[in-house]
Amino acid sequence: MADRFAVEDAPGDAPGAAPAPAYVHRQTAGGLGVVGIRPVDAEADADVVHGWVREERAAFWGMNGLTRDQVADIYAHMAGLDTHHAFLVELDGAPVALLQTYEPAADRVGDCYEVASGDLGIHLLLAPAGARGVRSGWSSALMGVLASYVLLGLDRSRVVVDPDVRNEKAIARFLRQGFEAGPVVTLPEIDLPDVHLPEKKAQLAFLRREVAFPA
Repeated sequence: MADRFAVEDAPGDAPGAAPAPAYVHRQTAGGLGVVGIRPVDAEADADVVHGWVREERAAFWGMNGLTRDQVADIYAHMAGLDTHHAFLVELDGAPVALLQTYEPAADRVGDCYEVASGDLGIHLLLAPAGARGVRSGWSSALMGVLASYVLLGLDRSRVVVDPDVRNEKAIARFLRQGFEAGPVVTLPEIDLPDVHLPEKKAQLAFLRREVAFPA
C-alpha cells in the first residue's frame, strides 16, 4: 500500500510558461503525467461537466436529465457552501475527473453512520477514456493522488465514500485501493428549493490514513 500511495511532487512550471490554473494540489502520477486538482468554475467548466454527467455511464451521478445551465447552477450553488466543494481533476492540463468533497456531518450520509473527527466524504466521476484510450494503472494512480490530497494535504484521518449499491464497478475500484467496506445504508431523500436528491441505497466504505500511508 505504501508504494501505491507514494507521494511525488509535480515539477514546477518552466520559465516563460503560461500561468497554471489555481491548483489546490499537483502531483506526478507515476509515469502517466502530472495530475492537478482545482476548484470547478461553474460557468467555464459547465460544458465539460455536463458532457460527462449526461452520459448513461454516469447514471449513478444523478444528473442524466439535466441541461447544461442546470448543471452550472448546481455547481454555482455548491461554490457558495462551506461544507461541500467541487474540483476538476486534470492530467497534464486536460480534464479527466470530477471530484466532490463534503463534510459528512453536514450531509445526509451523516444520518447513516457515526461520523468521526477527521472524516471527509468524496464523490468521484471519471471522464471517458478519450483520445488517449484506456491507460493501464490510471484509476489506481489517480486514487493515489486523491488520497494524498485528502488525507495528507487536507490533514484528514479517513475518507468516506457512499456509492450506490448497484454501482459494482465503483465499489470494486474502492476496495482494490484499500477501502474497507462498511454497512449498506439507505440515504434519505433530500427535497429542498436548491437541491433534490432521491433516496439512495448505498455501500459505505472507508480509507484510513494509516492504511494508505503506513509509517
